[in-house]
Parts: sequence; structure tokens; C-alpha cells
Amino acid sequence: MQVALIGATGFVGAAVLNELLERGHQVVALVRDPAKLAARAGLRVVQADVMDAQAVQQAVQGSDAVLSAYNAGWSNPNIYDDFMRGSRAIVQGVKAAGVQRYLVVGGAGSLFVAPGVQLVDTPEFPAFIKPGASAARDMFTDLQQESSLSWTLLSPAVGFHAGSAAQVQGRTGSYRTGSDTPLMQADGQPGDISVADLALALVDATEQNLHVRQRFTVAY
Repeated sequence: MQVALIGATGFVGAAVLNELLERGHQVVALVRDPAKLAARAGLRVVQADVMDAQAVQQAVQGSDAVLSAYNAGWSNPNIYDDFMRGSRAIVQGVKAAGVQRYLVVGGAGSLFVAPGVQLVDTPEFPAFIKPGASAARDMFTDLQQESSLSWTLLSPAVGFHAGSAAQVQGRTGSYRTGSDTPLMQADGQPGDISVADLALALVDATEQNLHVRQRFTVAY
């Protein structure tokens, strides 16, 4: 497949890029700074601003699918507004390019922990990541109104973060899937997943056309 990837230099996007290339896909990576990506077989790097829907349209034209691991930056004081603006421009550009399949990595904050209660709205949710998590939740709300795209949203496990214990496991090649509620371990603790296996699940969904117009979550 020819896959356009947004966010290829980020924590999640870099793992998705590796998974796609290892499987032999042709990848068009949309980046702000092409110097951040080394040349690799099967990779074409395109400088593009995701805030510019026309630039996105031109870059993803002809792709079989667009994968987005876009993040406006956790230290960005305008993360909510920038994330929403960028996410909407990406969707606009993908639609204008005529690409039907769009898969995006969202957050765990939009998972429901009780009827009508999303994780991001609980008192225990970390305040410092709430603006970004709220943006990811609202992006998902927007996405659910999309009828012209075959979209999929992947929410990581609740325990997923760069310093979590699962990250040292690397790629195990296995994972469990769920839908709108967090996957839990046998001891009642939230599930976790490595970034490599999160990427595995996303590329599996791309290749096998899984979870169309649905959100899914993954954990061990």
C-alpha cells in the first residue's frame, strides 16, 4: 500500500513508520522538518504544514490510506486550539484528496469509565495533560460526524505513556482489543501497551480494514 503518515517524527509516529516500512509499505511522511527523518527504503518525505489543508491534500494525493499520529506538542501552551485546528485541516485535506481511509491515534481520555463519564473528566485525571486530552476527545467527537470518510480512531491503553513499564518490552506481536471502555488487567489495574505494539495494532487495522467508523483500544 501507499500510506501517508502524519507525525512520523513523534513518539507514536516513529513507531508507526517503522512498522509500515518493515511490512514493505510505501510511506509518504508529512513533516515540518525533513532533516529529522533519515533516508530509508520505501520512504518519501514531504515538507508540509498540517495546519494548511491544501498542503495536506497535495501531500496525501494518491495514497491508499492516511494515518495520523499528529500531536500539537504537550508543552505547547496553545495545545488545545492548535490540536483542533490541525486535526480539522488534516480531515479537510484528506477529503479533498479523495482518500477514503483515515486512521488516527487519539488519547485514552475519551474512554468511558462509567456511564456517561469519560476518563478525561474524572477528578484523578492529570491536570497538566488535560488540555491535550480534551482536544483529542473533541477531535473524536468531530470525527464521529464524518460520513464521507472510512475513519478509525485508536485509543491507547490507560497505562500507555513514554515512561510506562510496557515500553521496555518493545514489540511482542500481541495485544487485546476493546471498544469504548478501558481494558483492565486481571488484578483490576489499567492495561498497558508498548508503543511498538500500539503501532502494530494500527497497521493491522489499516491492512485488514478493521474498525471502520469505530473507535478501538488496545492493551496486553
